[in-house]
Amino acid sequence: MKITLGFGSNLGDRKNIILQAYELLEEKLGKKTQESTMIETEAWGFESENLFLNSVAVFETDKTPRESLVICNEIEALLGRRRNPNATTYENRPIDIDILFYENEIIDEIDLKIPHPLIPQRDFVLIPLKELMPNFVHPVLNKAIKEL
Repeated sequence: MKITLGFGSNLGDRKNIILQAYELLEEKLGKKTQESTMIETEAWGFESENLFLNSVAVFETDKTPRESLVICNEIEALLGRRRNPNATTYENRPIDIDILFYENEIIDEIDLKIPHPLIPQRDFVLIPLKELMPNFVHPVLNKAIKEL
């Protein structure tokens, strides 16, 4: 199964952290088949002086969406992400890994939503997605990435 992940980092050695995430995901999730160019963007959803480095990568996996989420969260923690349970907004972070797509599956659970519901609002996701898979049709919106 193909799983498409979004990456963001605005603390530390951003590029190296994302590259480490790729490596760890190849060990635990599956083979990376595509990766986008990394782009620098301003914070989205909160104020920060730190610019984000963002990318998208596609992996071939035999893990379920739930198993994939657990792996992504474990790798975030391993690379220094500390989630604040009291946070009411987004925060600076060394790494953020979001599941964007899992083939054409649609999952709507409290802690797992695929496709990621904020894809259409986030240029930092849409630009790398358009680079990798412009003709992929969003399974909920029924529009190609290049149309979003």
